[in-house]
This record gives sequence, structure tokens and C-alpha cells, in this order.
Amino acid sequence: MTPVIESEEHKALRSAVAALGKRYGRDYLTRTIAEGKHLTELWSEAGKLGYLGVNLPEEYGGGGGGITDLSIVLEELGAAGSPLLMLVVSPAICGTVISRFGTAEQKRTWLPGLADGTRIMAFGITEPDAGSNSHRITTTARKDGADWLLTGRKVFISGVDMADAVLIVGRTEDARTGRLKPCLFIVPTDAEGFHKNPIDMELKAAEKQFELVLDDVRLPADALVGDEDAGLLQLFAGLNPERIMTAAFAIGMGRHALGKAVEYARDRTVWKAPIGAHQAIAHPLAQAHIDLELARLMMQKAAHLYDAGDDIGAGEAANMAKYAAGEACVKAVDQAVHTLGGNGLTREFGLASLITAARVARIAPVSREMILNYVSHQTLGLPKSY
Repeated sequence: MTPVIESEEHKALRSAVAALGKRYGRDYLTRTIAEGKHLTELWSEAGKLGYLGVNLPEEYGGGGGGITDLSIVLEELGAAGSPLLMLVVSPAICGTVISRFGTAEQKRTWLPGLADGTRIMAFGITEPDAGSNSHRITTTARKDGADWLLTGRKVFISGVDMADAVLIVGRTEDARTGRLKPCLFIVPTDAEGFHKNPIDMELKAAEKQFELVLDDVRLPADALVGDEDAGLLQLFAGLNPERIMTAAFAIGMGRHALGKAVEYARDRTVWKAPIGAHQAIAHPLAQAHIDLELARLMMQKAAHLYDAGDDIGAGEAANMAKYAAGEACVKAVDQAVHTLGGNGLTREFGLASLITAARVARIAPVSREMILNYVSHQTLGLPKSY
């Protein structure tokens, strides 16, 4: 059964992380972005308190929890106005994949650092010509003696300038069929032949986006994570947490925007009454709250299914959670800005920048249209159009 009421431990985690987020807040985030810096102080403190690795195994310094726990951390930091995007990538995707499929040496090398935040790993899957079709990935790895040579390009890879390594999705040739199959490689960011180029984004964030060029990057045999023949199983073990954590990111952002709007509607008085007393203001805000709560329920279901080991069930639920959260976030931000009117576009209230940021939850890491394709094909059994 999927619980719909949080345990006392999860409530305590939520409360503690909310207190941490409140001490930093939206002002810390905007100031850090303006200075061109990283969210180092918040990241480091969250690591020392055990929040970054709450999903990782205890024997490697983690909290022994799951994606359920980590989604709470990201949601509450987002609700406080200081979300950590690299939580989606470093502990959720990379930490999970290494925990499940890595060798003993890979776990010893990476998991303690990922858990306490002293090491960061980025994730590289998106390519210029592949888009949402992971089957068209052209980054390839070929054997050269005992080593691997990795060649290809990646785009929109978050936080590479902060990372010690990137978990790269490449493809190797199946000796039996000659067909290419997906594989995962740990690639140090200081490896020879590894080049990163910043992408000039209109959206301003503390975590920068990069294009990667991999020019015959030589990797030792133990850079391969898991079984060379497991491919998609290992890949989706990381993509389901990515969707769940993206939902948490969106829900936190939506809650932050809604909180600002509710506070404003409660205090702003026009014609002798707070504007929140009028249904034209109150009802859309109430609807935004309902939509965010519904999205959170689906996210919790997805997280619990994943933590229970139901990868197939989690795949459907994670996609639906990401879809619902993205829609709810965009609507909540839009209504918040509209509630504040002209003030919603000022720097003082800090909502205008969320208009663009909220769109990310609809686009990345997979578009809402591709999620609708997934549900129509996998759940409803409808034929594909492609």
C-alpha cells in the first residue's frame, strides 16, 4: 500500500529542512545568482546536516532512506525560496545509480562524498540531435585494450563547473548483434579530451548549463557503471528519481509563489477590505493550492513505489507526478504574479523571475508531450504515432 499520511520521521525531516531553508531564503538565492556564485553555503550546511545524502546507504555515510526522503528535502528548500537543483542530479540520479549498480570500489569512492556534499556528480544524457529520444544517442564508447574511448556531445548538462565527474550516458556495440546499447560511464571533469562550454541562458540560475564535447576521452575499465548488457534497466533506475525530484522542485517553487501571494492578498487592502476577501482573488489561489497538493500526492506515490522496488509502477507514477507538478507550478506562479499586479513584476517581491523558471518544470527533463505519449502508450495501450 502507498501511504498518504507522512510518518513522524518524515514530518520531522520536513520541519527541520524548512527551518534550514528559512534561514537562507529567496534573498540568498537571488544575491548568489547576481554575484555569479554557487549556493555553496547552503549546499555545505545541508550536507553536514545529512540532508543531501538522506537517500543513500548508511554504510557509505548516507541516511539510509529513499527518494521519498530526498524529495521532501528538495520540496522544502524550494518552498523556502532556495531550491538546490543539483539535488536532482548528484544524490538522486548519480547516487542512486551507483548505489544500485556500482562496484564496491565505485561505491567507496563516490557515495560518501555525494552524501556529505564534498563531491558532486553531474549527469549527461541530452544530445543536440536526440532530444527526448534516448534511443538516438550517438555518444559512443569503444574498447581500446582494457580501456574505453568515449566520443560524443551533450547539451544542457547542469552544474558541470561544480562537478568532480559526470555520469555520461553513452552507447557500446553489442558483439552479438552489432547494435548499439546504452551504458553509463563515470567521466572525471578533468579528463583529457573532456571539454565544457557554457550555454548562454536567458534564465538566470545558480546552476549553469553546459555543452560537453567528449573527444576520445580515455577511461579505465572500471569507469563503466554496472553491467554492460543491463543498459536500459540501469538508465531508468536514474531517470525515475529524476522525474520525482523534478516534481519536488516544481511543487516547492509553486508553494513559495503561492505563499507570497496569500500573504499579499491577506494584507493588501483596497476599498476597505483585504483583496483576499474577494472571490476573484481567493478562489484561484485556493485552486492553485489544491493542484499543488494533488501533485504532491502523485509524487509521494511515485517515490514510495520506487523505494519499494517497483520500477515499472514507479515509471508511470513518476511521469504523471512530473506532469502534474509542472502544470500546478506554472499555474501557481502565474496566479501569484497576477494577484500582486504590478508588484508581481518588481524585484522587491521576487516573483517575476519565477515565470521563466516555472516553465522548466514543463520542459525538462522530459516534455509534458512526451509524458502524455508515455501514458497513452504504456498505460492506455494506444498505438504510437512515431
